[in-house]
Amino acid sequence: MYLPSFTLEDKVAIVTGAGRGIGRAISIGLAEAGADVALLSRTEGDLAEVASTIKELGRRSYIVQTDVTKREAVTVAVEKVLEQTKKIDILVNNAGMNIRSKALNVTDEEWQTIMDTNLKSAFMMAQEVGRVMKEQTNGGKIINISSVAGHVALRTGVVYAATKAALIQMTKVLAMEWGQYGINVNSIGPWYFKTPLTEKLLQDEQYVNDILAVTPIKRIGELPELVGPAVFLSSDAGNYVTGQTLFVDGGMTIHGF
Repeated sequence: MYLPSFTLEDKVAIVTGAGRGIGRAISIGLAEAGADVALLSRTEGDLAEVASTIKELGRRSYIVQTDVTKREAVTVAVEKVLEQTKKIDILVNNAGMNIRSKALNVTDEEWQTIMDTNLKSAFMMAQEVGRVMKEQTNGGKIINISSVAGHVALRTGVVYAATKAALIQMTKVLAMEWGQYGINVNSIGPWYFKTPLTEKLLQDEQYVNDILAVTPIKRIGELPELVGPAVFLSSDAGNYVTGQTLFVDGGMTIHGF
């Protein structure tokens, strides 16, 4: 047989920032593919709706309210998941945020907040889960949600861009270190998708026109279009892919913004 398996039947996944937007879509998509999903977020209320949807799909979900920017909280969260599941097969580092300040206006507080949320949290989660996966006979899959902003220069968001570029490089180094343990580490780099984070921006017609001008497919992405790449990289179909960033961008990174 040449068609590899895309099923995630009986796999256990952790998704950070799972309550809304990209994290919500990927959590539900992994469950549709057969995985049980541990949902991590600061806001428990957002997770309850996602958990309910996953239950309707016949899969288990585990709500873990936590702050992934804090080491102790990350350690406790991973321990809570392990207590209930006994293993972790997939980690999706999705938690992220942006403050759209011009470079000359960025404050030290903004810098640290974005760095902690987008980069530090992803490393700490990968480190804690990596220790678990290293001891498992089947290793595991780690997916970092980066951005086209980590690859091409956009007009604003210098700190956000720095964190996303760092995620891409971190992905490569972890893939080099952990490949020997059967751990695949990849990242996904989205362009503009319809999410609560982009909703207000996408109400600006001129802003949308500027986006479409550099997007060969000429439309904003739909969240289900991120789920397929996430399932691929989480499944056996992605077993020989590591250290890569898959840009899901309608072709935007062909030429930049």
